[in-house]
Amino acid sequence: MDNPVPPRAAAPGPRRRDRHGRGMRGPVAPPQVPLAASRAEVFADLVQDSVERLERRWPQLADIDFLVLEVPRLDGPGKAWNDEAVPLGGTVPAREGRPARVVVYRRPVEIRTKGREERAALVHEVVVEQVAELLGLTPETVDPRYGED
Repeated sequence: MDNPVPPRAAAPGPRRRDRHGRGMRGPVAPPQVPLAASRAEVFADLVQDSVERLERRWPQLADIDFLVLEVPRLDGPGKAWNDEAVPLGGTVPAREGRPARVVVYRRPVEIRTKGREERAALVHEVVVEQVAELLGLTPETVDPRYGED
């Protein structure tokens, strides 16, 4: 009689093949294809597009840092934002060798928009408002098309 071969214990290392003997799956799309970009990366691109659009008219914006944060911080224990008071952006003035900053909050903007075009318009509006605040100007002065959408 043949002696049955005992099953081998699984190797503790990473799997090289799936259960059907094929190689492990790769990424769904290559990195250069837009499908591979995360929502945060797409949002950051919208902010960058808006900044580049404004820099043509206002070259001094090159000295300002533009940041994207997920949500605004709550300052103080027990403080909560209501729907109307959640900021979409903010500014930090320049000080002690640090450049001025404009911050756009991704999640509040995403919640208030339905599609990419609407999101891009709101992002631009927020960036214009924050730049206007930093420069001490009206949003209409910063971007003459402000409020037209």
